[in-house]
Amino acid sequence: MRHNNLPAERREPRGMTAFDMLQDRIDHMFEDFAQGFSLPRGLGSGNGDMLPSIDMHEKDGKVMISAELPGVEEKDIEISVDEGMLTISGEKRSEVEDKSDGTYRTERSFGRFSRSIRLPFDVDPQKVDARFVNGVLKLTIERPAEAEPRIKKIAIQH
Repeated sequence: MRHNNLPAERREPRGMTAFDMLQDRIDHMFEDFAQGFSLPRGLGSGNGDMLPSIDMHEKDGKVMISAELPGVEEKDIEISVDEGMLTISGEKRSEVEDKSDGTYRTERSFGRFSRSIRLPFDVDPQKVDARFVNGVLKLTIERPAEAEPRIKKIAIQH
């Protein structure tokens, strides 16, 4: 496949599989469209919806999730779980008032956000540690013992 109209960094390097190329294109699409915290006005519902950046990894039987929520207050965040679906939602409110040099300027902005993550197990809300510090929500979720992956080796018959 040739993409002469793409910048050099966007052309497929040799040796990439079709899946790698598709994943790379999807990643670039989201990078282009979801710059930072807010989606461009042309996307979504058009009412200022935002899409927080999320990082998720698993270590020592726990799933750790970080969500960047700059400018959001803790009281405006809601975390819920329903049959393995974790949802982080809320609202960002901002108001700036400037009364200097004989002028008066005020700006207000509002935006709702919601981000859902499907987990491979049901979550016990009592076993979730949620902390919100400096605009970053950090969740630590214990994986139930019955949800531990169980890898079983199968012998090849001769």
